[in-house]
Amino acid sequence: MLRPPRMRVRVRVQPMHFSFNRMIPNILTLLALCAGMTGIRLAIVGKFEAAVVAIIVAGVLDGLDGRIARLLKGTSVFGAQLDSLSDFVSFGVAPAVILYIWTMEQFHGFGWAVVLIFAVCCGLRLARFNTQLGQELPPYAYHFFTGVPAPAGAGLVMVPMFAAFEFGDTFFRTPTFNTLWILAVAGLMVSRVPTFALKRFHVPSEWVLPTLLGIGALAAFLTTEPWATLLVVGVIYIGSFPFSIRYYRKLKRTADDMRAATMRVATAAGAAVPPGK
Repeated sequence: MLRPPRMRVRVRVQPMHFSFNRMIPNILTLLALCAGMTGIRLAIVGKFEAAVVAIIVAGVLDGLDGRIARLLKGTSVFGAQLDSLSDFVSFGVAPAVILYIWTMEQFHGFGWAVVLIFAVCCGLRLARFNTQLGQELPPYAYHFFTGVPAPAGAGLVMVPMFAAFEFGDTFFRTPTFNTLWILAVAGLMVSRVPTFALKRFHVPSEWVLPTLLGIGALAAFLTTEPWATLLVVGVIYIGSFPFSIRYYRKLKRTADDMRAATMRVATAAGAAVPPGK
């Protein structure tokens, strides 16, 4: 019995193409990673001011990549994981190495242990943040971070460097003071302290112009007196903690009261229904 000849069908697989716009957030994340690594190199050769600037540039890029990803609808799981790894290097490893070279190496092994604690706390903080992605949170909780976020922690841990560049190395470069400061910032990163998440706040229309003027003034001071300006920004950020804690507790108390009132109304309504209805 003769069999019909087999037909061979060639299927041509079309290569996948991605829009360049969707790659822009990942490019910014990689640039932030490169800036953090460059900060380590600059510290090794003794250019500490330039190293601090590199970490600040990494923070600016990190603040842009997520917002641009949402605007361009380029968010992805790959981008989220890349951003987290970049944050750990730029805001955990790089500041730790810079501080060790700048002052903590005077304490030898103990100084290295202190900066290691900071890097570990940064990694734990990022891991906790990643586990909270996709979880349903109370509406009021979206206005706050749990603990100090990684970029802000990197900025806070370098506050003694800002002060030393502005006022001299007499006190702010001592390893004893920096040990206490680094451990305090590391504790804030893994703490449960609610801190303001500015990206969740909306600016009222009447405050748009004053806000833009304030940003322009901040940029002007950063170009003329950068270290004093960064020092003031760090102090203001630390000073906001009592207000964020108070505001968080107020919102939580209001939400709990509303939930309790709703439950009382539901219970009363259920009790008012006659049996058999």
